[in-house]
Amino acid sequence: MLVLLEGIAFSFWLLLICVVLIKDGPVGGVVFYEDDVKERVVERNLITKEEIQRRSIISATALFVPLLVAVPLLVYRVNGADGFKDAFLQMSAIYLIAGLFDRIFIDWYWVGHTKAWIIPGTEDLQPYIPKKTLIGKWLGTLIGFPLIAAMIAKIVELLF
Repeated sequence: MLVLLEGIAFSFWLLLICVVLIKDGPVGGVVFYEDDVKERVVERNLITKEEIQRRSIISATALFVPLLVAVPLLVYRVNGADGFKDAFLQMSAIYLIAGLFDRIFIDWYWVGHTKAWIIPGTEDLQPYIPKKTLIGKWLGTLIGFPLIAAMIAKIVELLF
């Protein structure tokens, strides 16, 4: 039950990051868009390359620190995971819950079926998540997250 709640909490953490980035409009979340969209918004003076880079660093830090630090701490300290298999399964479940939330709610629904992420002047560049990128995101979710869980569990097993 804890793993499910932690996966939902991590999903809402991701949602919060997105909400904060686009609070003043979708240009704020351009860090998650493809390069052609980024170039267009810079050309239209909607944002600078430096601001995109700054927001990229902040959002990556806000996403990956919890992913690589908070989730393992929860699994080992709160959930009491014992051994590689237990930790691997718990972290994989948390990552997969959040990853599926990201793929289905954020990417498919919010970005793909609402106007919240449409940047005026870039409509011709839609879909904002092209098929190749979407495939990569799904592979990252279904294969990458379990690999990250396995690496963390193995490192912890070797160190402790």
